[in-house]
Amino acid sequence: MTGRVEPHLFVIFGGTGDLARRKLIPSLYELLVDKELTDQVAILGVGRRDHTDEDYRAFATQSLAEAGIATEHADQWCGNRFHYQSVGNDDGYMKLAQRVKDLDQLHGLGGGRIFHLALSPSAAQSTIPQIGESGLASSDGEVKVVIEKPFGHDLASAQRLNEVVHRWFDERHTYRIDHYLGKETVRNLLVFRLANALFERTWNRDHIESVEITVAEDVGVEGREAYYDEAGAVRDMVQNHLTQLLTLVAMEPPIDMRPESIRSEKVKVLASMAPIAPEDIVFGQYTGSNDIVGYRDLDGIPAKSTTPTYVAMRIAIDNWRWQGVPFLLRTGKRMPMRTTRIFIRYREPPVHLFHGENTGHRNLLLLTLQPDEGFDLYFDVKAPGDEIAIQQIPLSVRYEGHLGALTSEYSTLLHDLMEGDQTLFVGADEVEASWRRYADVLDPVTVDPYPAGTWGPQRGIELPLAYGARWSEEEI
Repeated sequence: MTGRVEPHLFVIFGGTGDLARRKLIPSLYELLVDKELTDQVAILGVGRRDHTDEDYRAFATQSLAEAGIATEHADQWCGNRFHYQSVGNDDGYMKLAQRVKDLDQLHGLGGGRIFHLALSPSAAQSTIPQIGESGLASSDGEVKVVIEKPFGHDLASAQRLNEVVHRWFDERHTYRIDHYLGKETVRNLLVFRLANALFERTWNRDHIESVEITVAEDVGVEGREAYYDEAGAVRDMVQNHLTQLLTLVAMEPPIDMRPESIRSEKVKVLASMAPIAPEDIVFGQYTGSNDIVGYRDLDGIPAKSTTPTYVAMRIAIDNWRWQGVPFLLRTGKRMPMRTTRIFIRYREPPVHLFHGENTGHRNLLLLTLQPDEGFDLYFDVKAPGDEIAIQQIPLSVRYEGHLGALTSEYSTLLHDLMEGDQTLFVGADEVEASWRRYADVLDPVTVDPYPAGTWGPQRGIELPLAYGARWSEEEI
């Protein structure tokens, strides 16, 4: 980590796309204004269509206005820092290379460049060689490339993508971005564990009975039918988002906080994962309910599609810390609420001293990553009265109430990127190890139906029972 942002040209491939409009441009504004870095960065949008610089500034202003920035202020901020270049012609990348040199001189950036590929995986893989062959990857300044998830479609495609990237960029200049890792609550996981002896000393199989990681969405595929029917829940959510949370929860303390030390411990978790048994995974697909159209009834979805919109699984981590502790992972579309949570279920006391109908509780820790970010620690107390009656109550902390508004995940990651901090970006070996672990469960043959607006199919709801656990919404 350099701790300093050097001047650079920020090049957005897919510069007029949905990701640039909704996320990248507003996040760049939030970051550059908050950190007073506007004069350090010029922005170049790249696409196949012809637009002028003025067109792109209008696009950027509209993007900021949609994010709640006053139009007059947004227009002034975009100023002459936004530019556009088309690569739609045969010599498009050679013209782009010349334009990058011209803008570097115009703004006095010293050759620093960041190429953010806000593109589909297939488009990203074909764009990288053109960046390299046109000379864009060579400069007197530092050059970095940013790749959006998903990083491949399976192990073989991820390996091919890594080979293409490494042909032109070394690993220390490659940033695979998973926006979940930029959430302040995710970043806080390591601090929560490692800076608090109360939790780190009990963060093991001796004290913890089960771990749940849930990423639930109340929306459907939202216009991504073609992509989603090829991907499904494992590729879209489990292999990246949930697995990143799993490795942060389960990893050993690193020897220091350098990115390579943290990445090394995350890869060790993936290496310790046991193969997933057929009885430990349930696939589901939502059906129509309460005016919500079922997945198979969406335009563009085959009538007999077996693409899962839900998956629940039990992961076993065969190492010293976690042997015998079930990690219960779950994600789904069209569930009752939007939530990302980590639920730690502690073991019961070795002896039950207090008997009665309210006994049998154990300590529970709920880490809510979104929305209403914070944590709740449930513990037992004596209820008022003469008789000993046990009542479980939470000790609750909400981040916004104590720390103020949280920075958006893209702004956080873009700042790390500009500083050269790879801690929360995904390494090549980590990507391949993750795909390798899920290779046998990527393409299910059958899926259990579940009505939209429910917590999934019955077999998924019952999955934790085999390990003496329940899903968090049933227990708290």
